[in-house]
Amino acid sequence: MKIKTFVLSCLISGTMFAQDFSGRATYKTHRKSSFELDSTTMATNPGIKNQLEAQMRKMFQKTYILDFTKSESMFKQKQELDGPKVPKSNGAIIMIGGMAGGRDVLYKNIKEKRMANKTDLMGKIFLIKDNLVSYDWELTGETKNIGNYTCYKAVFEKEEESVEIKMIDGEVKEEKGMKKRTIVAWYTPDVSISNGPKNFGGLPGLILEVNDGNETIMCSEIVLNPSETIDIKEPTKGKIVTRKKFAEISLEKTKEMMNRYRSRDGKGMEIKIGG
Repeated sequence: MKIKTFVLSCLISGTMFAQDFSGRATYKTHRKSSFELDSTTMATNPGIKNQLEAQMRKMFQKTYILDFTKSESMFKQKQELDGPKVPKSNGAIIMIGGMAGGRDVLYKNIKEKRMANKTDLMGKIFLIKDNLVSYDWELTGETKNIGNYTCYKAVFEKEEESVEIKMIDGEVKEEKGMKKRTIVAWYTPDVSISNGPKNFGGLPGLILEVNDGNETIMCSEIVLNPSETIDIKEPTKGKIVTRKKFAEISLEKTKEMMNRYRSRDGKGMEIKIGG
């Protein structure tokens, strides 16, 4: 995928280090997800797997905006029409992926190395306050062009805990294991800010592409020093929690929701979320 257009309001060499340097980058996400349904669910819901695959493709195709200066940024989803309805199985809604809404705002303060993420979890607003996520990037020296920008490849690998939640015979079960996570990022020193989409950053240039397991994030447009003022505000509303605490709350809420929407006969549904 190539970046469609890049708008430069003035020469990069003369503006990159200006005190009031700012910009806006647009990103699009795509995600491959795997899931398993047992034979009972498949038999009672003909075509359910094809429906789910189509729904999931649409659910994970999102557009995000990153507004940035040299020291701060704000990342949020571009407002769009409501997403597709999730199919039902024996009257129970099959839950897929995260439960956060499209009103999330991720604020990053590069200078102070901290972040604040306002997110909606099942109707409750949380404010995740923590240090910036740190990545031990390996700079490979490999290059490629994305639009008009020369980008350099960086790789991060880490062994981390993976959690799968399944519903088998009407009972929600949690399985933990270790999984190797590999992230490939492509950054451009031509836009000399140590930032990128979501929590990604820490490289000597703006990240234009990220491949994180089954998720791909691609920059589709950059506007440097736009005519309109870039207004970056740190979110302040929501129950303040750390990143670790929010992950624990999310896991418990997922279990609660799966129990609430389990199949009527209490048997035969298994959902395995991958990636």
